Amino acid sequence: MPKSENIDEILTSCHEVISAPVVWGEIDAFGHLNNIYFFRYFENCRISFFDRMGFTQFGTLSRIGPILAETKCRYKAPITYPDTLRIGGKVIEIGRDRFKMELLLVSEKLQRTAAVGEALVVCYDYEEGHKIDMPQEWTAKLSALLNPA
Repeated sequence: MPKSENIDEILTSCHEVISAPVVWGEIDAFGHLNNIYFFRYFENCRISFFDRMGFTQFGTLSRIGPILAETKCRYKAPITYPDTLRIGGKVIEIGRDRFKMELLLVSEKLQRTAAVGEALVVCYDYEEGHKIDMPQEWTAKLSALLNPA
């Protein structure tokens, strides 16, 4: 079994960290967390980040918002029940109309990173139905995360 890691240290560089218990119904016939739930946990972290940054206004109609263009996951260790997961996300790249996040899924039981993911997020005009350049406010907030003063 791989040696444990300092999970607090792993998550220190993240811009967003959430925690979630593994739910029994997420475990598949092979006794481990079904792969789709890794993406759901990553999604929960992204949405928490979007909300905190002011990129989403849930419950209201907003013309401009983030949309997921691409996502991937590298599985490093199986997650079993019971466990508590800590999910971290950090912005790693900013473009004119998009930004990329790295996502980490860390198992408290295993004391190590169980999965590493990426998400490519594009700024989208929901009224017109196409991507657009990010508002200057978004770019400034994201840049401040990459280049803290």
